[in-house]
Amino acid sequence: MSNPHSLARRLQGLFFTGLLTLLPIWLTWVVVKFVFVMLSDLSRPLIDPLMQTLALVAPEALGWLAQSWVKTALGLIATLGVILLAGWLTRRMLGQRLLRWFEALIGRIPLANTIYGSARKLLDILQTKPDGTQRVVLIDFPHPEMKTLGFVTRVMREQGTGRELAAVYVPTTPNPTSGYLEIVPVEKMTPTDWTVDQAMSFIISGGAVAPEAIPFSAPGAAPDTVSKSGIPPETATP
Repeated sequence: MSNPHSLARRLQGLFFTGLLTLLPIWLTWVVVKFVFVMLSDLSRPLIDPLMQTLALVAPEALGWLAQSWVKTALGLIATLGVILLAGWLTRRMLGQRLLRWFEALIGRIPLANTIYGSARKLLDILQTKPDGTQRVVLIDFPHPEMKTLGFVTRVMREQGTGRELAAVYVPTTPNPTSGYLEIVPVEKMTPTDWTVDQAMSFIISGGAVAPEAIPFSAPGAAPDTVSKSGIPPETATP
């Protein structure tokens, strides 16, 4: 006869093993479903009336077009088609002219021009490497003995001293669209050789997708420059 405690431990182990196996699958399904539903909903206001009209015109032959899954699928296909068309047009002279016209129109709307301009600049910045500074860096946050991953968006200079300062966007996990903006001295940053895609994978996965070794100390900084109390040695009282 098996020991009840041993059986309970086995069931507990099987439960956690199954949970850890199914949780990533479930999270993937939730994200994919959210994206697909979001994309299909963009075209549903146009697709739904059209499908309903066609179904009423020929109910026996086209009645299936009024089903919800058909509308969702067609809305998704229509949205993807618009996205691909926008990408194709952007690479053509006509599309570039239309984009400039649209940006000029948005620029005349007080609130929209700020939102669109900021988002456009951020996306353009993340696609190019800044001069003399690595895009993906590590900075001290929330204190010197801990690091967080950030993206350098621009480099400035401190008034009076001329010291280089970097604006670093620190995204949150697992949603990188929200985060913090830190102003960090360039010499305090720890550069990495990561690409933006690698950094995004690291952030979204909560650190599960990461290289075997990463830099931690800033160039030229000694590992013991901060004591365990968090006070730099030069400022600590004897």
